[in-house]
Amino acid sequence: MPALLKTLFVSITCIIWSSTQSQTMDYTVFNDAINDSIENYLQEASFSISQAQLQSALANITLARELALNTQNRMYRAKTSRVLAELYFELGDLKKAEEQINDAIKIQQEENNEIALAYSYNIYGSILTKLERYSQSKKQLDYAAELIKKNGIKNLEGPVRLNLGLLALSNNNPKLAINHFNSGLPIINSLQQHYYKAKLYTNKARAQLALNLIDEAKKTNDLAMQIGEERGYSEIRSECFELYSEIYERKKDFATSLVNLKAHQKFKDSLFNINKEIIAQEAGAKLDLNDNNVLIEELTEENIQQQKSLKLGRLTTILSIALITILSLLTLSLYKNNNLRARANELLQNKNTELILAKENAERASEARVQFLSTITHELRTPLYAVTGLTHLLLEESPTPNQKEHLNSLKFSGEYLLSLINNILDLNKLEANKVELESTSFNLQKRINDVLIALGKSASDRNNTLHYEFDSTIPAKLKGDPLKISQILINLIGNSIKFTQSGDIWIRVKLINRIDCRVYLNFEVEDNGVGISEKKQQSIFENFTQGSVQINRKFGGTGLGLSIVKNLLALMDSEITLESQLGKGSKFMFDLKFDVYQDETTDIKNEAKKLDYDILINKRVLVVEDNKINQLITRKILEKNQIICEVADNGDIAVQKTKNGNFDLILMDIHMPGISGIEATKQIRLFDTEIPIIALTAVTLDDNLDEFYKNGFDDIIPKPYKTEEFFLKLHKAFSKKQITS
Repeated sequence: MPALLKTLFVSITCIIWSSTQSQTMDYTVFNDAINDSIENYLQEASFSISQAQLQSALANITLARELALNTQNRMYRAKTSRVLAELYFELGDLKKAEEQINDAIKIQQEENNEIALAYSYNIYGSILTKLERYSQSKKQLDYAAELIKKNGIKNLEGPVRLNLGLLALSNNNPKLAINHFNSGLPIINSLQQHYYKAKLYTNKARAQLALNLIDEAKKTNDLAMQIGEERGYSEIRSECFELYSEIYERKKDFATSLVNLKAHQKFKDSLFNINKEIIAQEAGAKLDLNDNNVLIEELTEENIQQQKSLKLGRLTTILSIALITILSLLTLSLYKNNNLRARANELLQNKNTELILAKENAERASEARVQFLSTITHELRTPLYAVTGLTHLLLEESPTPNQKEHLNSLKFSGEYLLSLINNILDLNKLEANKVELESTSFNLQKRINDVLIALGKSASDRNNTLHYEFDSTIPAKLKGDPLKISQILINLIGNSIKFTQSGDIWIRVKLINRIDCRVYLNFEVEDNGVGISEKKQQSIFENFTQGSVQINRKFGGTGLGLSIVKNLLALMDSEITLESQLGKGSKFMFDLKFDVYQDETTDIKNEAKKLDYDILINKRVLVVEDNKINQLITRKILEKNQIICEVADNGDIAVQKTKNGNFDLILMDIHMPGISGIEATKQIRLFDTEIPIIALTAVTLDDNLDEFYKNGFDDIIPKPYKTEEFFLKLHKAFSKKQITS
C-alpha cells in the first residue's frame, strides 16, 4: 500500500512538473522540488539496502528512477544507477549490477564528480570480488580509497576497508583480511553503521576459522549474531548459524553443529529468501517498464510540450485533491499495517512457546533413551556371560565330536549375539561412524563355515539348501574384524533363509585382486526366494524397514538387519548393491579389502598357549560378584587352573574380606547391591594400594576407561569375555606383582 501511494504521488508530481514548463519561475521552483524528491528517495533506498530491507529499497529506487528519467540532471541518473547496482548486488544479480554501476561511473567521470565516483568505485570493487576478478577489484577499491582520503568522505572509509577485507578473504589471504577488518571497525563503530559492522564480524570470523582460530571465531560470530538479532537482519543470522555449524564441527561437537546447520537451512528456506526472489522478479518488471516509459516519453515529447500551457490554478486544485486522497489512504494503510503487525507478533509468540516445549520434550526423551540403553546393556550382557562361560566349561570336559561341533556353534553364536547387542543398542553411534574396527588375524573360510553351521538348522527347517563357493586362491590368514564380517554375513544369509522356502542359497567369495600384502574380495549372497519390488529396493536398507506390512506379519523381524549391514560396510569403506526381481529372488553384493596376515605372534590364542600357567597355581583370588551363576562359572574356570578362589556377594563383604584375608588378586564386579564395585575399590585402596584389582564388568566401557583407572583398578575385563583374554590379563597382573615384590 505505501508503494502504491508513492507511485500515485509521483504520477501527480510528474503531471505538475511537465505542465509548468511554460512558466520559468514556477518551473525552477518545482524542478528543485523534484530534485529534492529524487535525493530523498535515493537516500531512503540506500539506507534500506544497508538494513537489508530490499522491498522498501526497490520501491524508493523505482520512484527515484521515474523522476530522474524526466529531469535533465545527469548526476541524478548516475546516482540512481549506482543505488540500483547496490540493490542488484544484494539480490545476487551480478551481471545487472555491473551494467548499472558502469553506467553510473561513465556519467560521473564525464561530470568529474569525485565524491560520487568514490561511492561507485567502492560498489564496483565489491561486485568484481564476487565475480572473482580480484586484480580489477583491488584497482577499483584503491581508486575509492584515494578519493575518500582526498575529499574527506568519512562515512565511506569503513565500507571500503570492509570490501578490501572481503577481497583478501576471497583471495585466500585471511591474515590480510583480518588486518583490513580491524582497521575498519573503529570507523564503522563511530558512525553506528550497524549492518556493515555485522557483515564485518561474520567475515572476520570466517577469516579466523580459515586460520584455525576456532575459539576466537566463535567470539566474533557471537558479536555478529547479537547485532543480527537486535536489528532483525535475517541474512546476518543465517550466515552466523552457518558459521556456528562449521565451528562446532571443527570442535567435534557434531550434535550442536547439526542444530546450527538446520537453523541456517531454516533461514535459507524462510520467507526472507523467497522475498528476495520475488523482489528480483518485481525489480525486473518495474525497472524494465520504466525504460519503456522513457522510450514512450521520448517518442511523445511534442505532446508533452503542448501540455505546458496548462494553468497553475488547475494544477493547484489537482494537487490539493491528490494530497487529501494520499493522506486518507495513508491513514487507512497505517491502521491495517498495525493490525497485521499485532497479529504477526502474537503468532510468533505462540510459535516460540511451541518450539520451547518441543525442545524440552526432545531433551527429556534423549535423557530417557540414554538411561534405557545403559540399563538394558547391563541386563543383556549378564545372562550372556553365563551362556559363554558355561559353553567354555563344557568344551573343556571332553565332549564328543558331535557335541563339540554344537558347542563351537553355540560359542560362535554367543560372540555374535554380543556384537549384535552392542550394535543395535548403539545404532546411532554406528551411523555416526563412531564404532571402531578391530584388527586381528582370522581364517575367513573357517569364519564363514561357522556362520553356515550356526544357520544350518534355520535353513533345513525351511527346506533350503546352502551352497558355499570359496576361492581357493584367497590366503588362509587375513587381518580384519572377524565379528563384523560374521555379523554382515549372518544378517544377509539369515535374510535369504527367511524369505526363501524350499529353495537354494548361494554364498560366493571371490578374489578380485591382490596387491603386495593386500587382497580385494567380492562377496555375493544369492537366493531364489520371494524377491523385492523395485519400489521397495530404494528403502530396504533403512532402519526398521521391510518389504511390506504383509511381509512383516508373515516373516517377523525388526527390520534392522540390512540397515546394520549397510552401516557396517560404510564403516569398512564399502557399500552394498542389490539385484532383485519380485518372485525370482535377490542377490546382495559387496567388496572388501583385507591385509594378508603374516605375523601370528600377536594372536590372543597363540599368546594364551605360550603362557606359563605354573605362575597361577595356588594363587588366592577374591571374586566379588552378586550373580550366583556368574560366581559358579568364574570359580570353576579359576579352579581348573589350580587357583584358590573365594567369593564375596557384595562390595561391603569384599572390603571386610580384603582387610582380614591375604589375597593375591581381586576380580571386582561393578553393579552390585549395597556399595558399587567402584566404591568398594576406593575403600580397599585406603588400606591396600598394592593388591591388583581387575574390573570384571558387563557395562559398556567406550570412553570411560580413564575413570576405572583413576578409581584404583589395574585392568578391565568386559563380560562376557574370551577365556584366553581372561587368563592373559590374570597372568599379566600376577607377573607384575612378582616383579614389584
